[in-house]
Amino acid sequence: MNQSPLQKARYQYSPKLPGMLRNGISEICVKEGNATQSVADQEKIAALFPNTYGEKEITFEKGENTAAAKKQVVGVILSGGQAPGGHNVICGLYDALKATSKENVLYGFKNGPIGLLEDNYVEFDDAYIDAYRNTGGFDIIGSGRTKLETEEQFAVAAKVCEKHGITAIVIIGGDDSNTNAAVLAEYFAAHNTGVQVIGCPKTIDGDLKNEDIECSFGFDTATKTYSELIGNIERDANSAKKYWHFVKVMGRSASHVALECALETQPNICLISEEVAAKKQSLSEIADYIADAVEKRSANGNNFGVAIIPEGVVEFVPEFKALIAEINELLAGNKTEEFNALGSWEEKYAFIEKGLTAESMAVFAILPQTIQQQLFLERDPHGNVQVSLIESEKLFSALVKDKLTERGFTGKFNALHHFFGYEGRCAFPSNFDADYCYSLGYNAFMLIQYGYNGYLSKVSNLSKPAEEWVAGGMPITKMMNIERRNGEDKPVIKKALVELDGKPFKFFEANRDTWAVETAYTYPGAIQYYGPTEVCDLTTRTLALEKGE
Repeated sequence: MNQSPLQKARYQYSPKLPGMLRNGISEICVKEGNATQSVADQEKIAALFPNTYGEKEITFEKGENTAAAKKQVVGVILSGGQAPGGHNVICGLYDALKATSKENVLYGFKNGPIGLLEDNYVEFDDAYIDAYRNTGGFDIIGSGRTKLETEEQFAVAAKVCEKHGITAIVIIGGDDSNTNAAVLAEYFAAHNTGVQVIGCPKTIDGDLKNEDIECSFGFDTATKTYSELIGNIERDANSAKKYWHFVKVMGRSASHVALECALETQPNICLISEEVAAKKQSLSEIADYIADAVEKRSANGNNFGVAIIPEGVVEFVPEFKALIAEINELLAGNKTEEFNALGSWEEKYAFIEKGLTAESMAVFAILPQTIQQQLFLERDPHGNVQVSLIESEKLFSALVKDKLTERGFTGKFNALHHFFGYEGRCAFPSNFDADYCYSLGYNAFMLIQYGYNGYLSKVSNLSKPAEEWVAGGMPITKMMNIERRNGEDKPVIKKALVELDGKPFKFFEANRDTWAVETAYTYPGAIQYYGPTEVCDLTTRTLALEKGE
């Protein structure tokens, strides 16, 4: 493989560790905190996790290491979508294992959780690990979305662990993956396997966060990558002065990515899904809001602008949410095959018109045909509309154009469309993510060495320099509640949505009216890896505002 100059240079970068982890493995001790309880549904969660519920939060400090000495054979899994820094979690884990004893072993199970079930693995050595230090992607072993959730799967996993003498499994993933980690940890404890399970908080979406987990890894790099691109588009818009750019950004249901990009770039418009839901805004109201900005800017001679659209926003529009629910019912069971067998769009449209209520049909009818058809594309594994396939950036620009026509708008409105998602998932990790991820992996080994099971590797105080970061762990069950999934009550990690009374949103809310009319763009530029600390180790605006900095 040919290596770019940057890749060669990044191999040499030495990630920074929290102060208490820099003393050497032999000088790290544990301070236990209070017992924990789940964020909600305490009795139900406790009943489901009798062996791992209610454990204490812990913090690592400088002191004598009192962990029992034994050979550690650890397996690591990358689960779910990619996020910058995943390789460094594995590197940190590997380095901590080998710093303790050269006899310790690290296996990487390939292609996600399925690798554990199929016993498909690689044994890491120095040369293998060194080729992936400080690089983006999950290609070191690949990832996958197989869920570990059945007794049969757990039994297979236990047998594979027994075969290799594995003492612990580290699962690097998001909320669903770490929910699976908690369930697997409970199974291993209940069956006295002696295998520990440790999770690491990953997702560019930013929705795996709470009072303990300040930030999921990958969010920093991904939002910086998108913000660079949005800033470039803003500069182009301000140069050409003739286009409105509608930019959809990844983020699944939560709007953390959209909000962070708006704080970084100060666009004219940024929709926040959680606000749309709270205010019960209709498609028409949202289109009017954007059209108002278009008209005001045009009156000032500015027939250009930039609007950021979060990926899942349409799910939060009440009328659209109802439409999607009806479509899911309309195509339930074998009705999908019946629909797909119809020939022309006109025939399919008649089928739809017959099956929807008058209210939902009224919403469906105002949508551009391309969006109508996207609502009937391939279903997800549960038979539901795949909202991420809906080009909401084109939907809103089309609705705005219709609004402007209705108003008799005489200015210019030319729309261009973008979707930024995969561009940020495997970028070279920022210094923050390189440091944070390495620390999470190193810290995960400390949790293993001290015998913890069903814990999430936790590094906090992240808005400060790495020397001041605090390393420790928290029981995964602390983050869980009961939610309805596929007709059943399931224990899951509670997703964190944008808090409308939080400091990041309040700052955005206080400034967006000005940004809507004025050209107040900020151009973040590319991620910087070498240079002044205030440039290279800059944290996200979200984290800085949350910590009052």
